[in-house]
Amino acid sequence: MTYENILVERDGDVAILKVNRPKVLNALNDATIAELHAAVDELAADNSVKAVIFTGEGDRAFVAGADINELRALTSSMDALRKVTEGHQLLRKIENLTKPVIMAINGFALGGGTEIALAGDIRIAADTARMGLPEVSLGIFPGYGGTQRLPRLVGKSMAKMLILTGDHVTADEALRIGLVDKVVPAAELMDQVKDLARKIISKGPLAIALAKKSINEGMETDLDRGLAIEAAYSGIVMMTEDRVEGTDAFLEKRKPEWKGR
Repeated sequence: MTYENILVERDGDVAILKVNRPKVLNALNDATIAELHAAVDELAADNSVKAVIFTGEGDRAFVAGADINELRALTSSMDALRKVTEGHQLLRKIENLTKPVIMAINGFALGGGTEIALAGDIRIAADTARMGLPEVSLGIFPGYGGTQRLPRLVGKSMAKMLILTGDHVTADEALRIGLVDKVVPAAELMDQVKDLARKIISKGPLAIALAKKSINEGMETDLDRGLAIEAAYSGIVMMTEDRVEGTDAFLEKRKPEWKGR
């Protein structure tokens, strides 16, 4: 499929999904959100894709927030609800991909950019990156899941500090508060992220998918229910051909040949 506002590239079995609006710092408009929906669906259905890297085109921005002109043009609560709902649905799609999703934060990740990053499994930032949720400066507040995912990641008080002040944080500060998982030199960002993606997908694909589901679903409930979720998915993965192959390969001191079943 051909896109106007995004790029979908391949590096072997790793897909790289880029927002491609560098002249406006990769800001999100309705057309870009629609294309991202289609691209995520396409990658989800493509069995040759084992991992997804999400980033922005150029070296200045990951996604520098929403298209302010479109926000300014909203005329009804129904239009606003539609916009928010489409954002929620997109980020849930990203979050629920069975494939690992790594966010390569290559510059400004503000507003919707930070919210997209929060939907990934792992966040790696360039040392030049800046992140934040500045929506209150526009008289609104984060509506693409920021008020829900950020507290779960950095804690309620820190999330309130970031959201209520609208302040930006540097990559190092984002690492300190747990907003990102690693900071690397900007020139090394994509190489390091690709290396991480390949390391993850060298493991059992069903184990990766079900571990991800177990973590995501378990974090939304209490410990006892979370352990029940873990037990259920563990029981499934234990009965796969990949479990047999993985244990055989370990005992035979060879590299496993995963079948994904």
